[in-house]
Amino acid sequence: MIRAQQIGLQRGTKVLFESSDLSIHPGQKVGLVGRNGCGKSSLFALLRSQLQVDAGELSWPSTWEIASVAQETPASSQSALDYVIDGDRQYRQLQAKLNKAELADDGEQIARLHGELDTIQAYSIESRAGELLSGLGFAQVSQAYPVTDFSGGWRMRLNLAQALLCRSDLLLLDEPTNHLDLDTVVWLEQWLRRYEGTLILISHDREFLDNIVTRIVHVDQLRLNTYTGTYSDFEKMRAEKMAQQQALHEKQVRERKHMQSFVDRFRYKASKAKQAQSRLKSLEKMTIINEAHADSEFSFSFREPEALPLPLVQMEYLRLGYDDKVILDQIKFNLVPGSRIGLLGRNGAGKSTFIKLLAGELVPQAGELEVNKHAKVGYFAQHQLETLRPQDSPMDHLYRLAPDETEATLRNYLGSFGFHGDKALQIVAPFSGGEKARLVLALVVWQRPNLLLMDEPTNHLDLDMRHALTFALQNFSGAMVIVSHDRSLLQSTCDEFYLVDNQQVQSFDGDLLDYQRWLSQNNKPAINSDTTEPKKSVDRKHLKRLEAEFRQQTKPIRAQRSQAEKSVNKATDELAKLVDILGDMSLYEAQNKAKLQAYLAKQIELKQALEEAEMLWMEAEESLEILQSEFDAQQQ
Repeated sequence: MIRAQQIGLQRGTKVLFESSDLSIHPGQKVGLVGRNGCGKSSLFALLRSQLQVDAGELSWPSTWEIASVAQETPASSQSALDYVIDGDRQYRQLQAKLNKAELADDGEQIARLHGELDTIQAYSIESRAGELLSGLGFAQVSQAYPVTDFSGGWRMRLNLAQALLCRSDLLLLDEPTNHLDLDTVVWLEQWLRRYEGTLILISHDREFLDNIVTRIVHVDQLRLNTYTGTYSDFEKMRAEKMAQQQALHEKQVRERKHMQSFVDRFRYKASKAKQAQSRLKSLEKMTIINEAHADSEFSFSFREPEALPLPLVQMEYLRLGYDDKVILDQIKFNLVPGSRIGLLGRNGAGKSTFIKLLAGELVPQAGELEVNKHAKVGYFAQHQLETLRPQDSPMDHLYRLAPDETEATLRNYLGSFGFHGDKALQIVAPFSGGEKARLVLALVVWQRPNLLLMDEPTNHLDLDMRHALTFALQNFSGAMVIVSHDRSLLQSTCDEFYLVDNQQVQSFDGDLLDYQRWLSQNNKPAINSDTTEPKKSVDRKHLKRLEAEFRQQTKPIRAQRSQAEKSVNKATDELAKLVDILGDMSLYEAQNKAKLQAYLAKQIELKQALEEAEMLWMEAEESLEILQSEFDAQQQ
C-alpha cells in the first residue's frame, strides 16, 4: 500500500504539504483533486521518485511497477505502434537479450528467454498495442506512421497508450482526457474501470471521475484529506463539513468576543483580575477554527447581448469541405436566440469544421448560408490560445477591446476570471494552458456575443472554472453550439443534441447515454476491448500506397509548419537577447536615447514577426490535424 506519515513538502518558498497523512490500498481507484497549484502534480512527482519529502515518510512496495504519461514525445521516426510497445520496458529488455542470445547461438538462454516472454504475454503485444491505439482514435493505417507525422495532441495520445500498455501496479494519470474527444473519453473510462492495479487520477471532468473512482483525496490547506465515494459524494460531504465548520467558526467568534470583552473590562480590577487572567489564558490556548470557504475564485456571467435577431443563421443544402474532399453535404440548419445545441459525432466526422463555418472561418462550397447582419459571434477554440500576444498582459488584451473603460472596471472584470492584482499586468508568455484559456474566455465574454461557439472549451480548465463556465452558460440568453468531451457540461447546458455523421448534421433523438449506445451499435472500434472482433486483414501494399499519397499531399503544409517553427524559434531567441540588452540601465540615460529608441523599434519589429510566424505555424498545424483526422476516419 501507499502510506504517507506526517509528510511535508516545500517547493521554493511555497509550502505544499505539512504534517499530512494518507493511506491508499492496492487496487483502489483514487481521484486526486484540489485547486491549481495545491500540490497534486508534486505528489505524483514524489511517487515517481522525482522529488523527496522534506519531512515525514512516504512509502510504497519497492517491487511495484509505476506507470505514468510522459509529457514530452521524442521526434522519433519509429512507427506509432512500435513507440507504444516501448511502454512495456520489460518486453523490450527481454527482446534485446533474446537478440543477443541468438547472435551468440546460446540455445539454453534462447529457450529461457522465450519462456519469460511467454509469461508476460509478449506474443500478443502487437495486438494489445493496436487495440489501445484503436480505442484512442488511431485508424489501423495510421498506426504504421512515424511519430513525427502526428501533431501535439495526437502525440499525447501515443504517450497515454504507452502508459496503458505497461503492466503496472500503480498507474498515475494527470488530466488524461485533455486532447481526447467524447468517444475516446468513453473508451478510456471503460478501460480504467477494468484496470486491476492501483489508480490515482487527476481530472477536472467530474463525470469521468464519478464513473471510475471510489475514493477522493482532496488537497486543501496543506493536508491530504480523504473521502470515501465518488466525486459527487465528495462534494456533498465537503459541503456538509464546510457548513459545520462555518457554524463552529461563528460560535467560536462569539465566544472569543465575549471572553475578550470580559478581559478588557476586568483584567486590571483587583476583584476580577484572577478570572480575567484565566480567560486570557483560555483565549491564548484556543485553537483557531478557520472560516469555511470555497476554493473557487471564479465568478462571471455573460453580459446581455445588445440584440437578439431572429433568426441568427440559416442554411439550405450546404456543402462544406476542403478542395475536392466533401466533409458535410446537404445541410439544413437554423439557429435562433435561445438555441442550446451540443454537437456529437466521431473524431473526424466534421464537428469542428461545422463550428468553423458558423464562425465565418470557412466558406461553403455550395448551398445557401445567411447570417443575420446583427449576429455577433463569440468563438472559443483551443487554437485561439495561440492568437494571444505573448508579450502583452491580460490588461493589454482587454484594453484593445475596451479603450474607454476605466482601469478599475477592467481589473475587477479580469479578477472574476482569476487574474487578480499583479497577475493582470504580467505578460502572457509564461502563462499555463489553463490561464491562457481563461483569458481567451474572458475576451469572448466581454464582447457580448449573441451567438456563442465553443469547441472543447474545458481543455485546461480546472473544476472550479468549469463550474463557473457551466453556471454562466446556463444563464446565457443568446444561441450557443458546443463541442465538448465534458459530459457534465453538455448535460447541464444543452437542450438538444445534433449528430454529425456520414456527411450529415441531423437532430439526435436522445441523451448522452443514448449516444454511447449509438456508438456501440455503429461499430466504434475498441469501445470494449473484451468484445472487440478480430481486425480484418489489410492489404499492406495498399496501406503503404495510401500512406505515401497522404504524405505527398501534406508535404507543402508540413514544410510550411517546419519553416514557421524555425521563424518562431529565431524570433523568440532574438527577443530574449533584446530583453537582456534592455535590462542595462545605462541605456536609459540621456546620451543613449537614440540607441534605446533603436532597440525599442527592433523589439516591436520582432514581436510582429513572432506573431506572424506563430499564426503561420498555427494554421499549418491545424490544417494537418484536420487532414489527419479526415484521413484516419476514411480508413476506419
